[in-house]
Amino acid sequence: MKGSIIILGFFALGLIGGIAQWFPQWLLSDDLTTYALFILMFLVGISIGSDRNAFYILRKLNVKVVLVPLSVIVGSLVGASVVSFMLSDVNVKEAMAVGAGFGYYSLSSIFIGQLHSQELGVVALLSNIFREIITLLAVPILVKYFGKLAGIATGGATAMDTTLPVIVKFTGKEYGIVAIFSGIVLTILVPVLVTLILEVL
Repeated sequence: MKGSIIILGFFALGLIGGIAQWFPQWLLSDDLTTYALFILMFLVGISIGSDRNAFYILRKLNVKVVLVPLSVIVGSLVGASVVSFMLSDVNVKEAMAVGAGFGYYSLSSIFIGQLHSQELGVVALLSNIFREIITLLAVPILVKYFGKLAGIATGGATAMDTTLPVIVKFTGKEYGIVAIFSGIVLTILVPVLVTLILEVL
């Protein structure tokens, strides 16, 4: 929760600073955002590649566990598509791209901002931050009424890191392994699916 609030705080500060024109022109360059995206992708690759525990988990798990991230993907994209019919300014394709962030607000928002528009990038940032906050607050209720996999599903990509402690607390350590696996798969697929949705579909 604290991390999400800090992220929102920096976003609000940047927004206010942009409106008030506090920043030098070179900081507003689109090239700077592109370089930031390259660096972020590089760091994500390092993070996943250097995690020996992640590969151990992949070998240990049953094939059926693949259904967990697959269900999250289908549920997120279908849910986002349905919501798009309630919104006048966001079409199905744009809503699916936002949903394909799976809670990974930093990467998905930059990707969407680059591939589509800064406005949709902001929507992705806020939507995916709220997904993380809702997971942190609602896991106990979700687990109680919908089962232990519900907490993992709502966490999306964050189930491997920021929301993992609360997921483990209310589901047990054995489900923590499933959460990490699901989070890894979704984290890897965020840039792939967002690009496919915005550039191919």
